[in-house]
Amino acid sequence: MPTDQLVIAPAVKTALATKRPVVALESTIITHGMPYPANAETAREVEAEVAATGAVPATIAIIDGALHVGLEADQLDALARNKGAAKASRRDMAVLVAQGRTAGTTVASTMLIAARAGIAIFATGGIGGVHRGAELSFDVSADLIELSRSPVIVVCAGAKSILDLPKTLEVLETYGVPVIGYRTSEFPAFFSRSSGIKLEHRLEEAAEVADAIRAHRELGMTGGMLICNPLPAADEVPAAEMTPRIEAALAEAAAKGIAGKDVTPYLLARLVELTGGKSLAANRKLIRANARLAGEIAGALAETAQGGPFGFLART
Repeated sequence: MPTDQLVIAPAVKTALATKRPVVALESTIITHGMPYPANAETAREVEAEVAATGAVPATIAIIDGALHVGLEADQLDALARNKGAAKASRRDMAVLVAQGRTAGTTVASTMLIAARAGIAIFATGGIGGVHRGAELSFDVSADLIELSRSPVIVVCAGAKSILDLPKTLEVLETYGVPVIGYRTSEFPAFFSRSSGIKLEHRLEEAAEVADAIRAHRELGMTGGMLICNPLPAADEVPAAEMTPRIEAALAEAAAKGIAGKDVTPYLLARLVELTGGKSLAANRKLIRANARLAGEIAGALAETAQGGPFGFLART
């Protein structure tokens, strides 16, 4: 990729060159996931969680048409205040770059950019997935196919619980994406620890996850992996409390004709109102927990790095 389009922050560039652990972070949580100033505060907290593990945080965004890997403090704050920032998935990137636009990156586009920068681990809140009613709308997030394409490991709290979680897991299975529960045997439901959906694989320690990642690469698997990290019980909003509010928000969105990539930001904002702020508090806590775990996994991988960042992800 031309150097004028991929801008890697000095701290991130140095860490990659010296094989120190780096964790990619997405930016739609800043531009579309939370209101200001909670978005800026959360972004800084998440970067601090990564740094506390000894890893280097690399928040990714499109700024004035350039793909930035790692943001300076003033860039992050400007992005948090930018009410006109676009939401960039893979399909949007070329046009936004050509137009010199600014955008928050989704899971899909963050994975793509992280892979091109040579970053192996990415922490987010929850991935996108199959939307409810997808058998009619065909609304399936690009995050799922990107997980089968980009060699980046995604640490998350499952998929957003506004989605059809069983269908989301079926699509991930079809694409051959390994889904691993971290100290859980159930697929987390974002705000809630439990979805009632059992997972095939469970690991207990960051070093075990690192071993699975290395084996994934040694077997010639070219796509990513999903590491599911549920919220602690004290921080969750129980499913019994969230479900009726999600149903109400979905009905409102349908009545207003909200569709496509506008659905998720609308629902997340509406749920903050319907839960009296509980969903926002849980969202902030889960992304911090995921960032911390991602840093620990990146550190475990870096301990045995050979021939490039973590021994398997080369710059392209």
